[in-house]
Amino acid sequence: MASWVSAGRADNLAPGKVRTVFGGRGRLAVCNVDNSYYCIDDVCTHDGASFETGELDGCEIECPRHGARFDVTTGRATCMPAIVPVKVYPVRIENGEIQIQVD
Repeated sequence: MASWVSAGRADNLAPGKVRTVFGGRGRLAVCNVDNSYYCIDDVCTHDGASFETGELDGCEIECPRHGARFDVTTGRATCMPAIVPVKVYPVRIENGEIQIQVD
């Protein structure tokens, strides 16, 4: 059976913003892209930096350390120096709450 963790209220995460939460085995980055919610591992595959202070531009998030970019909808690395994708997690909204499937 799937295990879901709460990432807080959807109405507390504005479009274009990122929230980091702990779930599963580590930190997760929850992103609001035009009121659609996505979740990726909160670890840049280039150097392990957090996306917490990264810039979200449309569906791409930029690592604040070296500028690597990732598509939060697919996890695909879209800009060097990263080449390895980040893991993406299923997201659902239940009664206004963002929930992430961690296994």
